[in-house]
Amino acid sequence: MATDSDYIDYIHEQAGFGARLTHKKMFGEYSLYLDGKVVAFACDNSLLLKPTEAGRALLPRVTPGKPYPDAKDYYVLDEFLDDAELLQRVLQATADVLSLPKPKPAKKTGVKAAKKSAPKKAPKK
Repeated sequence: MATDSDYIDYIHEQAGFGARLTHKKMFGEYSLYLDGKVVAFACDNSLLLKPTEAGRALLPRVTPGKPYPDAKDYYVLDEFLDDAELLQRVLQATADVLSLPKPKPAKKTGVKAAKKSAPKKAPKK
């Protein structure tokens, strides 16, 4: 079952970060970014927080869950969604200890890139 966009809207509303909290849809599910850092996944209408000591320290209890098969355990936050203050604190604490993702190399475009990727011709004899 894919995550509903209404569920994502509810998370945004509860977290109260405005434009600082963004999301990207991937395969019917969502990754959530706080200040450009992936802090959680929304899968099957369930919110899964990236596991960090900082996030764990704020949660009264932890229920482990996997955002996708073969993933490491994340912290399921479903029971805490109605506690907007706790949700905001745990998302912020998680983002604070994570590194920004490494920038992806720019794709080469234009004539020079086309020449570099074109197969080389065999030398004339």
